[in-house]
Amino acid sequence: MKFKIVNLSKFIRSILVILGIIICISLFISNISFSHTETTYRTICVSNGDTLWSIAKEEKISNSYYTNKDVRDIVNNIKDINKLTNCDLSIGQKLLIPNI
Repeated sequence: MKFKIVNLSKFIRSILVILGIIICISLFISNISFSHTETTYRTICVSNGDTLWSIAKEEKISNSYYTNKDVRDIVNNIKDINKLTNCDLSIGQKLLIPNI
């Protein structure tokens, strides 16, 4: 089956309109699919008796950022954010904790 293009400028304009619509739809979908919520941080000060585990348990309860996360994952996340190589904390040490 052969097609013959009668009006070339109309054909090109139609193709450009269709491509424009496809591009607009794909941009709209990518914005919805890959939207990123900006993470903010608050600083906490380590008190006597605080451990990463106790801080993580408290954050799991009170911080919606850590909803449905395991305490071990929260500990690792806090270590990564604060560039800690181990779980040792010092009294008065400042830790960044993510918030939504």
